[in-house]
Amino acid sequence: MRRIHGSAALLAASALLALLLVPSIPAVRRVLGGADTGTVVRTIDGDTIEVRLGRRLQRVRLLGVDTPETKAPDRPVGCFGPEAAAFTAAVLTGARVRLEDDVERTDRYGRRLAYVHVDGRRFNDVLLRRGYARLLVIPPNGTHARALLAEELEARRERRGLWGACPGAA
Repeated sequence: MRRIHGSAALLAASALLALLLVPSIPAVRRVLGGADTGTVVRTIDGDTIEVRLGRRLQRVRLLGVDTPETKAPDRPVGCFGPEAAAFTAAVLTGARVRLEDDVERTDRYGRRLAYVHVDGRRFNDVLLRRGYARLLVIPPNGTHARALLAEELEARRERRGLWGACPGAA
């Protein structure tokens, strides 16, 4: 058996290390289809849901969107908040979804951060397109920021949802 010396050993070790680390990189994980699939068991509000992933239940905060408040104990219900929450519940409750990660997987509250795909469409975009949400990009999570911005701008132009219903929204 031949022994590997010097730079060949270093190269082999580097390649092995790279193979071990690659699945943990979110962008590569998305490309390789590493997103989780589950069923939405309930909605908390317009931009937060609970998803059953196998045997565990995970609270998920949708990335790139912010719907008006409906549950914050220290703030009033926001204009168009109940409509956004009802829309999210109607579309997602019981639906099979795919969660797409970005750079950071969880927020400071322990919620999973994800883009939510249902029936082959990214639901985050739908919320913006129909005027149920505003764009909210918190770095480093911004993979789909440009596409999401385009959806919001179209909703604003067309005065859809909160952009037509809420004073001072536009």
